[in-house]
Amino acid sequence: MLKQVFELYELLDNPRASGELVKQYLCGQGASEDQIKIQRLTSDKGASDFIKITIAGKNGKSVGGKAPTLGIIGRLGGIGARPDITGYVSDGDGAAAALAAAAKLIRMASYGDNLSGDVIVTTHICPDAPTREHFPVPFMDSPITMEDTWEHEVDSEMDAIVSIDTTKGNRIMNYRGVAISPTVCQGYILRVSETVLDVVERVTGQMANVFALTQQDITPYGNTLHHLNSILQPSVATKAPVIGIALSTAVAVAGCATGASHEVDIEQAARLAIEVAKDFSQGICHFVDQDEFAEMQRRYGSLTHFQTAGSEA
Repeated sequence: MLKQVFELYELLDNPRASGELVKQYLCGQGASEDQIKIQRLTSDKGASDFIKITIAGKNGKSVGGKAPTLGIIGRLGGIGARPDITGYVSDGDGAAAALAAAAKLIRMASYGDNLSGDVIVTTHICPDAPTREHFPVPFMDSPITMEDTWEHEVDSEMDAIVSIDTTKGNRIMNYRGVAISPTVCQGYILRVSETVLDVVERVTGQMANVFALTQQDITPYGNTLHHLNSILQPSVATKAPVIGIALSTAVAVAGCATGASHEVDIEQAARLAIEVAKDFSQGICHFVDQDEFAEMQRRYGSLTHFQTAGSEA
């Protein structure tokens, strides 16, 4: 999938990058106009183009079937921080990986290699996002509020979600490559999915890296609590289980750093998302042990209050 990553990197490393440019590229890969939806949102901090791509499965819900739908979300603040910083920033890798996955799935479908279930890919394109201070290195900010982001990234048709995000600005992951999170669902941090671990190991050819999560990390941004980053923010806005796919480095790298993207790692994250989609739509891969989750809820009750801003009293 390096071909798709290289082409999208060139497309996104552009001060005029936009949802429309990405749409033209995906249509060139075989997508139809009605598969791709773009909505431009603006604020006093700037603007960003949200893009949603639907790739229908042979037995997907979009064609009246029953196979489950996987959501692939490219999480980021922006692909650039112009005019302060020139060029594509590390933070954009989540968008690049998600869009590369979409491009590959579209090309596969054009050849007749549709998956069993639908796949919905969402991300947003902003070449001139702001930055903000964060320890140990600065984070990219976004011109769009997190509430707007949740609304446009998460689709109610998604039965499970993988959220791909650059996760380099921390001291938790001390290795370069990709790592996955435990499953997060309705305020619970659940056990790591064994079947997703299977996919990670076959894709990478190595033992899977799993990164640590805290309860703060799965609460909404804006509540003044520390967050590893926004990789699990989609879990705030859905009942569906969410797993993060982190692009990591051995040292802390700022999200606003340029020249810090590794195309091989982006490709691996995109390929991992596609392989999860294949197994999930066939019922091979499971994000949650539903019986155990039901027992936890019976014993300990709902934790959906962690999906809210909580009480300030």
